[in-house]
Amino acid sequence: MRPYPPIAEHGLIGDLQTCALVSSEGVLNWFCSPRFDAPSVFAALLDHDRGGYFAITADPPAAAAVVGGPGSEARVITRQLYLADTAVLITRFLTREGVGEVVDFMPVRDPHTVTDRHQVVRVLRTVRGSVRFALECRPRFDYGRAPHDLALDGATARFEGPGITAHLQAVGPLTLEAEGDDVRGSATLTAGERAAVVLTVCDAGGAAPPPPNAAELTEEFAAVRRFWHEWIGRCTYRGRWQQIVNRSAITLKLMTYAPTGAPIAAATMGLPEEEGGERNWDYRYTWVRDASLAVRSMRELGFAEEANAFRNWLQQRLQDGGAPNGEPLQIMYRVDGDPYLTEEVLDHLAGWRSSFPVRAGNGAAGQLQLDIYGEAVYALAQPGRTGDVAGYDGWRSSAAVLDWLCDNWDRPDEGIWETRGGQQDFTYSRLMCWVALDRGIRQATTLARPADVVRWTAARDAILQQIMTRGWSEERQAFVQHYGTTVLDASLLMMPLVGFITPNDPRWLSTLEAMDGELVSDSLVYRYDPSASPDGLLGSEGTFSLCTFLYVYALARAGQLEQARYAFDKMLTYANHVGLFAEEIGPTGEQLGNFPQAFTHLALIAAALALDTELDRAASRG
Repeated sequence: MRPYPPIAEHGLIGDLQTCALVSSEGVLNWFCSPRFDAPSVFAALLDHDRGGYFAITADPPAAAAVVGGPGSEARVITRQLYLADTAVLITRFLTREGVGEVVDFMPVRDPHTVTDRHQVVRVLRTVRGSVRFALECRPRFDYGRAPHDLALDGATARFEGPGITAHLQAVGPLTLEAEGDDVRGSATLTAGERAAVVLTVCDAGGAAPPPPNAAELTEEFAAVRRFWHEWIGRCTYRGRWQQIVNRSAITLKLMTYAPTGAPIAAATMGLPEEEGGERNWDYRYTWVRDASLAVRSMRELGFAEEANAFRNWLQQRLQDGGAPNGEPLQIMYRVDGDPYLTEEVLDHLAGWRSSFPVRAGNGAAGQLQLDIYGEAVYALAQPGRTGDVAGYDGWRSSAAVLDWLCDNWDRPDEGIWETRGGQQDFTYSRLMCWVALDRGIRQATTLARPADVVRWTAARDAILQQIMTRGWSEERQAFVQHYGTTVLDASLLMMPLVGFITPNDPRWLSTLEAMDGELVSDSLVYRYDPSASPDGLLGSEGTFSLCTFLYVYALARAGQLEQARYAFDKMLTYANHVGLFAEEIGPTGEQLGNFPQAFTHLALIAAALALDTELDRAASRG
């Protein structure tokens, strides 16, 4: 078992309230309970020694281990895959004496009802020959800060921590033994034999579930497979990239808190944008921006229920009457709508490959980012939303935000990338304020709702004129990051997507060409150049995968189909072995940042849909 495996060497499982990462070596080294943004139970990703892990691995054959050396047959080869169109993860172990598998999943029972009880099921089986499996369960509660007590009774272990209990129950020929306050186990299985362990995490003192048996676990497996097949069966996409689009949709679903409909930005915290650097943030929260853009992707795939659930959550934030920072909305919230996300440094954790500090919470929550109002109204105005869904009170709260925006759109802010280098007049922020007012005007007109349309229209038009004058650089012949600079910014790839400018407008084509010369590296796209536009942080970062897929979208809509398809196909080669993406791609092709990243997967879906549409149009023209 390697400490600190590559970020991309993981698959994701979940039950729509929390999730876990399992490495390609069979190590569960990230899991929080009872929900995504709760303290960790296993966090070896952030500290191999203090974070805790739950490993099920295959031991190399004893005979091979004796004679083994570099390159010998003692090595266990691992392979990992998803059961097609599900969130069931299979890790395979190929040894000289046999082939074994660990099947990992989390049962999805009643995801819309909040519960403190969550289960991880790990089924061990040998499909050829004989394989010896080894188990280590080493929980470390509260990000590794809290001790625990162990009670071991035969095939059942109970780990008791402050405010939380974890039960480990073994099924079949699997022996457990104590090792301090942790548990080890082993089982040698021949072809056709199975064993299993079920980890149940609940509030302190919660009773263990009845001992599972093989038949019940078989039914659990069938039920979770059936759930995912039925869910993805609602997807309307039938394009050229079916498999990767389905995987992205399942990933977005896995990272949505079902009781409220709120998606999180990523499953993890503290994974760096640069190995050994300080750009390590907690992304286990609901960003208004990310989640609102996900609405478009999910709706376009046919998942109206998920889109409307988030829109109801968002509408409630508006009706709550403002954020602690005094604005109508905060840029991010906890999944239950709580706006308090105090940032703290967990200085007892070493960080992934010494990437320190490790932060929990997110201090950027209090920033002013005016673009969120555009994304919020954009989500609420998506087709399929009628006045009856939000009701009159919902409309009043939305209209009040647009009235506020008329007075506040022309303010410097921190911008989409949450830089900590001071406020600027960011072009993207103005762009999305334009979107908010434009979509609000359309809704008021279409739904015949009361609104100061004259005022909204005047503000919308003033924003457009300002962007076209102050956001445009004659020197660069491009739209720029913020007023008074010539720095480019890939966030402006959103311009044609939101309808601010046509994909073939000369100014847009010139901007796209400028980005291609400065921000694009072998089809991968950087957000901006930190050396030209200091962001208040040390170090550098990789290319931003969201921006690469937005670049593909822009190329496709501009009719540059050969380049767009080439860039898209190349980007797909950076997906990990099970089709997942982190936030960034590093200089040698490694995935960096929190993982998996919702922003990346929603943009992948948008790019695939745009490419399919434009390729079909081109084919119909002959």
